[in-house]
Amino acid sequence: MTDRRITIRRWSQLLLGLFLYGVAVALLIRADLGLDPWTVLAQGIEVQTGWSIGLVVVLIGLAVLLLWIPIRQRPGIGTVLNVLLIGPAMDLALLVLETPDELWESILMFAGGLSLLAIATGLYIGARFGPGPRDGLMTGAHARFGWPIWKVRTGVEVSVLAIGWLLGGTVGLGTVAFALLVGPMVGVTLPRLRVPESAGDRARAAHPVIDGASP
Repeated sequence: MTDRRITIRRWSQLLLGLFLYGVAVALLIRADLGLDPWTVLAQGIEVQTGWSIGLVVVLIGLAVLLLWIPIRQRPGIGTVLNVLLIGPAMDLALLVLETPDELWESILMFAGGLSLLAIATGLYIGARFGPGPRDGLMTGAHARFGWPIWKVRTGVEVSVLAIGWLLGGTVGLGTVAFALLVGPMVGVTLPRLRVPESAGDRARAAHPVIDGASP
């Protein structure tokens, strides 16, 4: 695959992945069976403020990016677009989606949303434009302070979930299902959707100082 085609694929995957991620989260919200911790927080803030959940997601993402400063993390273009695009995509999808009347329909909607989220995550992470703001916070804290990533993630997400639930966010069996299933599902999609490195990428990796990249 030529460098040009790799570049086009990377950008296409990034933008498509972020849009589909927003749609996937909207499906989980409308299924009304429980959400991931960060969306529980966003929904709780939505309940308390009346702001659209998409706007809240953008504001939370910006707040998390500010936390990157003390841990000396630098965002990639994918990180910034993650913050700016997922929220509006959620709001657009929520305009056309409705909560099903029957439980089995909600279960199917949740399963579809979770599957789409795993694919979307593989797309935008596989594009190699930088991690999402929350993932970068975990890995950055690990790199800066040496804290185990699983401890950082657990501590942050339990706190976020508790605050979101107290504010009125939806916690349920779907929250548990998300926690148990999303990791293995992304483990399947990410290797298959990762864009191969171009010749230019390999050259920069081999000669970071010459190319002006950070050592």
